[in-house]
Amino acid sequence: MGNSELTVRIYPGALAEGTIYCPISARKTTTAAEAIERVIERLKLDRSKFYVLAEVKEFGGEEWILNPNDCPVQRMMLWPRIALEHRPLSGGEDYRFLLREKNLDGSIHYGGSLQMWLQVTEERRRLMERGLLPQPESQGDHADMCCLPELNERTLLDNLRSRFRQEKIYTYVGSILIVINPFKFLPIYNPKYVKMYDNHTLGDLEPHIYAVADVAYHAMLQRRRNQCIVISGESGSGKTQSTNFLIHHLTALSQKGFASGVEQIILGAGPVLEAFGNAKTAHNNNSSRFGKFIQVNYQESGTVRGAYVEKYLLEKSRLVYQEHNERNYHVFYYLLAGASEEERKAFHLKKPEEYHYLSQVGPLASEGEDLKHDFERLQLAMEMVGFLPATRKQIFSLLSAILHLGNIRYKKKPYRDDQIDIVNPEVLPVVSELLQVKEEMLFEALTTRKTVTVGEKLIVPYKLAEAGTVRDSMAKSLYSALFDWIVFRINHALLNIKDLMETTKILSIGVLDIFGFEDYENNSFEQFCINFANERLQHYFNQHIFKLEQEEYRAEGISWRNIDYIDNTGCINLISKKPTALFHLLDEECNFPQATNQTLLDKFKRQHEGNSYIEFPAVMEPAFIIRHYAGKVKYGVKDFREKNTDHMRPDIVALLKSSKNAFICGLIGIDPSATFRWAVLRAYFRALVAFRQAGKRHTHKKHTGKNPHQCINDFQFLFYFSSRRNKNYKSKPVLPKHLLNVKSLKYLNNLTLHDRITKSLLHLHKKKKPPSISAQFQASLNKLMETLGQSEPYFVKCIRSNAEKLPLRFNDNLVLRQLRYTGMLETVHIRQSGYNIKYTFKDFVHHFSVLLPEGTSATREGIQQCLDQLDLKADGYQVGKTKVFLREAERQQLQAFLHKEVLRLIVMLQRRFRAQLERKQFVRMREAAVCIQRAWRFWLRRRCTAALVIQAAWRCHRAREADLRLYAAVIQLQAVCKGFLTRRSSSNILNKNNIVASEASLIGVLFLVAGQENMSPPCSPDLTLNQSFRDSKENREPSPKVKRRRSVKISSVALESAQRQNDTLQILTSIGDYRSMNDFLVKKVQQYMPSALQKSALKQYKIYESKPNEPVLCCPLQVEEHNGHIFKSTQYSIPTYCEYCSSLIWMMDRACVLCRYACHRKCCQKTTTKCSKKVSRPYCAPSQFGVEVSRLTNDERTVPLVVEKLINYIEMHGLYTEGIYRKSGSTNKIKELKLGLDTDVENMNLDDYNIHVIASVFKQWLRDLPNPLMTFELYDEFIRVMGLQDKKEMTRGVYSVIDQLSRTHLNTLERLIFHLVRIALEEETNRMSPNALAIVFAPCILRCPDTTDPLQSVQDINKTTACVELIICEQMNKYKVRLKDISTLEFAENKAKSKLTHIRRSMVSSISMTRPTVIREMTHYYLGPKKNLPLLLSIYAQGEIEPFCGLDPAHRLQALTPLV
Repeated sequence: MGNSELTVRIYPGALAEGTIYCPISARKTTTAAEAIERVIERLKLDRSKFYVLAEVKEFGGEEWILNPNDCPVQRMMLWPRIALEHRPLSGGEDYRFLLREKNLDGSIHYGGSLQMWLQVTEERRRLMERGLLPQPESQGDHADMCCLPELNERTLLDNLRSRFRQEKIYTYVGSILIVINPFKFLPIYNPKYVKMYDNHTLGDLEPHIYAVADVAYHAMLQRRRNQCIVISGESGSGKTQSTNFLIHHLTALSQKGFASGVEQIILGAGPVLEAFGNAKTAHNNNSSRFGKFIQVNYQESGTVRGAYVEKYLLEKSRLVYQEHNERNYHVFYYLLAGASEEERKAFHLKKPEEYHYLSQVGPLASEGEDLKHDFERLQLAMEMVGFLPATRKQIFSLLSAILHLGNIRYKKKPYRDDQIDIVNPEVLPVVSELLQVKEEMLFEALTTRKTVTVGEKLIVPYKLAEAGTVRDSMAKSLYSALFDWIVFRINHALLNIKDLMETTKILSIGVLDIFGFEDYENNSFEQFCINFANERLQHYFNQHIFKLEQEEYRAEGISWRNIDYIDNTGCINLISKKPTALFHLLDEECNFPQATNQTLLDKFKRQHEGNSYIEFPAVMEPAFIIRHYAGKVKYGVKDFREKNTDHMRPDIVALLKSSKNAFICGLIGIDPSATFRWAVLRAYFRALVAFRQAGKRHTHKKHTGKNPHQCINDFQFLFYFSSRRNKNYKSKPVLPKHLLNVKSLKYLNNLTLHDRITKSLLHLHKKKKPPSISAQFQASLNKLMETLGQSEPYFVKCIRSNAEKLPLRFNDNLVLRQLRYTGMLETVHIRQSGYNIKYTFKDFVHHFSVLLPEGTSATREGIQQCLDQLDLKADGYQVGKTKVFLREAERQQLQAFLHKEVLRLIVMLQRRFRAQLERKQFVRMREAAVCIQRAWRFWLRRRCTAALVIQAAWRCHRAREADLRLYAAVIQLQAVCKGFLTRRSSSNILNKNNIVASEASLIGVLFLVAGQENMSPPCSPDLTLNQSFRDSKENREPSPKVKRRRSVKISSVALESAQRQNDTLQILTSIGDYRSMNDFLVKKVQQYMPSALQKSALKQYKIYESKPNEPVLCCPLQVEEHNGHIFKSTQYSIPTYCEYCSSLIWMMDRACVLCRYACHRKCCQKTTTKCSKKVSRPYCAPSQFGVEVSRLTNDERTVPLVVEKLINYIEMHGLYTEGIYRKSGSTNKIKELKLGLDTDVENMNLDDYNIHVIASVFKQWLRDLPNPLMTFELYDEFIRVMGLQDKKEMTRGVYSVIDQLSRTHLNTLERLIFHLVRIALEEETNRMSPNALAIVFAPCILRCPDTTDPLQSVQDINKTTACVELIICEQMNKYKVRLKDISTLEFAENKAKSKLTHIRRSMVSSISMTRPTVIREMTHYYLGPKKNLPLLLSIYAQGEIEPFCGLDPAHRLQALTPLV
């Protein structure tokens, strides 16, 4: 690609309101900082802010922020090819550059989602199209170059270049449209653009070729005058494509977008004419090698009535010879590539390389060309025009004959230099079969000629050079006659039968698409005629724009200063003005048999030696130079005379007329009506002969005794029709459309005069010599100028953007040269300072009568006085002698005033009419209300009496019931209080009696447990004493206000396995040992005491069991619409491209009935664009999702309410659900639940939603956090720690990094990990292992910052997943150990309870022991080597034995204080 410029689209989002994307030009070396500077300059953004460029892949995905030195173009080259064409990928991904605002702290400011911004921008654009919002101000460029503040060539070029780089290829110069060919299809020709430009004046919307067609259409209907649109420009400037767009829009305006009847034929005629008349040249891949004028006729209602096509000067020489890098006509390549095997055999088709006419120079196929598809398109277009399958076969057979005819090669006969022979005689049978002529006659016509002298006929053989010329002349004449016949049949198909009978005036719009100005390396007779036609069109343009307008200003007597312009009258006179015109001298030389190229050139020199418009080369070269309005062009005089008299020999004409094929005979006929009559007569005689032969056969069979029934079978078809007629069968016969008749043929023959002249060239036996090609061409041009002079013209100037045919490439020198020779600077000047809007006094008063005072007369003084009162610029209008002259801006201002005044009057009428209707409605309503009130008051008076009786009875009943309830409650309360007091007094007496027994039982327990160690339960692994103190310190309560306690907490030190030891009995020897034991017991109580949440979880673990095989109700939604679109089958009349995949949509496909969104049927469910007509819910600020965790917590609530609510519901209902976090829920339900939680999280009922929907919403909450739970700041620390080799060091490192988290993040993370541990413990049921959970939740709680390189983030996925899995596994091990310790504690508690009960019953009451001795012995046992703390804890906790059991609670606490 080199360092060439490319167009880069940058989406500014909410930074530039109303702008979807900003196209800028950039090279491979252009940095992101330079691109941002260009965008700021283009969009006029605030320079006090900081901006960055972000590369995004798919909407809502991760954004990669580009460094200032990064090159966007180099990034673009790594995108897929389909993304470089600005089309969305099939999978829904999209590549683009976004402009983001950078905050002062370095973070990126996101002003909302891109999809929402695109939706708002599309809505604003739709409102601007409807005129409800003003058009945006021009950003450095002007849609109308008459508005340029400074007028010179540089400002014109800069304005066009600026708009072109924004992909705005259309620009106005007043009412003149300038089109710059982008060499790329832009998606601005869909049906919604047809509707957008309907009934709008020029300048209301962005310039477009549809606007010109719409203005011409409505001007024709309003003014009742014919309109014409003249399209001019160089070859390759886009004239043919512009013509197609105009014709499609004109037909769409007639039927509002749906074509049928004549419109269908007009649309089908374009591809047919392009296939037979267009070819690839060095400047253009689809160059028109003929000129055409398409006139569309309309009825007064605006519907299409008919049309006809005039063609000018087909370039026949291209058939037999092409220059370098050029091709023959398209139809040959279409036929050879798209014909079926049966057709290839029938037409004897070969490969293109095997034909002489197709393989001379240049490539045979262009890149990206689908010839088979083009052939199918041609077949369909010919069917739309009305060509029957048999006719199409005859056309293709003739094309094959022309190609085979070019393969005939000649050679001299040996020893006979005056005679020639055919080198490849095997070609002759093929040509004779295709043309259906005799092979001998074909050989004679191609090798010899017949001349008639006085009294005798001579047969003279051709020379070698003459034979090739005759062969090529025959091929060119056949193709030219075929092209004329196709144009004639198209005109007949477009003919309206009413045109033959009515004489009323027909309204019409003509579109002229004629060959562009050409300047090749070798220019011949065809280029001379083409450039002469462009000279005439430029002269017509100058006359209309400059000369006639300025003469009218002088005649009307308004103040005006003349503007000089380039007048090309002298060049036209040089070529066409008799008697010394170049065309006239050429015709004279053609009449002399001995004339040569040099004699023609000498005659040119003698007649025009001093003419400034013609030059002759200094060297001896057979050429001359003409100074055209577009520049100097050198023409070689070689073959000028031969091409000017390109006649076919009478021998060839006689040969073709002898063909058995009526189609070929009709091509050669001079008069179509005479040919038609002869065809009818021939068919009559053939039918007559056939019936006579059938009668003879019938008579012969009758005399030979044949069975009469068999004779009847010969005429069985007659009985068939008679039997159907006898059964009253009245079916209408199916006849082909567009049948020929003599009347229509004569009418078309008079319209297309030049076709008759062309046919006369084939008949040299006529006494009158046929005119030359140049004379015929001048006659056609004169007729064209006469037609244009009777119409109101609109001009479309097409400009070639570059000579290399590269997409979106702007060549300054090439464009400036075209602007100069078209006189665009002078045109802008006269449009800027002139008055292109003219009204007669009568028309002005009639048109603006609403604005003018009542009684204003159509005089100069009255109109001048009225205009002075209006708010118009003084230099924007002038009043002449008979007309009012306005500039375009003032006319639009007057139209706006008129529109506003008309609306005001309409609103006033509507207001009065509605007031009258409302008054009548109000009177009726008032009368009805009075009647209803009267009846209601009467009924209410009767109702009140009954209500008083009912209320008295009801209140009495309620008072009695309340008194009875109060009495019963007092009795019950007294009974409860008396029972409580009685039980408490009895309990105190019993406790005093059992003091001695309780103290004795304690000693028995101690010795019994010591003697039966083998009966104790298995001990759980425990940590060292110091480690226990550290755990108790780190796991303390964060705040006294916290109500919830978790049994599993994330500790800063990893869990280490404790070794089991066989401890020996150890006795306490001092009071300090007892105090240490008591402290240890208190801390162990805090560590091992299960919380309320854990108890409920354990109970749930045992009680709740899910049903894995329980079916889940899922009702598949039958989608009738998508993204708000309602798709319906639609018929398209113009070439429409899918707005999703940008491929061509054929005749029938899908479209949204609301916003006219066009797409394929297969793309309906893939589109991501939402319907612009669908009313969406207003955007609400989130309250739970996408906000910081600190905003959702406080001192009393350490974990967000939405997290606690979702986790508790999942643990209660989805703990045993298979794939709880792997499967996703319904998207609509997720959005509904998310909206409900955002609105009211406390009162939200989760029972209405599937468990997978709730799990998906919980994951969505984690993903939407601005700062994840494990925070962006500690991301690099986690990645670094996970790179350690030692497993223990890695574990300690991870927990040390977790200790750096804030309190809000740590609390929420602890609750989440505890939840995941509970999920992982049920892996056998829910199939969610720690690794699966880590894969799901690692992107949610440990994700990389936005500034991280995407490639690096992909490499870190394994580390982040392993980190989360490590935390889950470690906490799961802790959880299992705690559960085991709790089981051991419960076992020891039950064991001690049973033993103590047994001892209490069996011990003798005489055993006495002092209270300190009991405590010392008990502590000695439990703090000995055994260290069975849980057992002692259970004994104290359950109250089975108390050291101070004889004391009341107050004295008991006082006694325990010193020991603790």
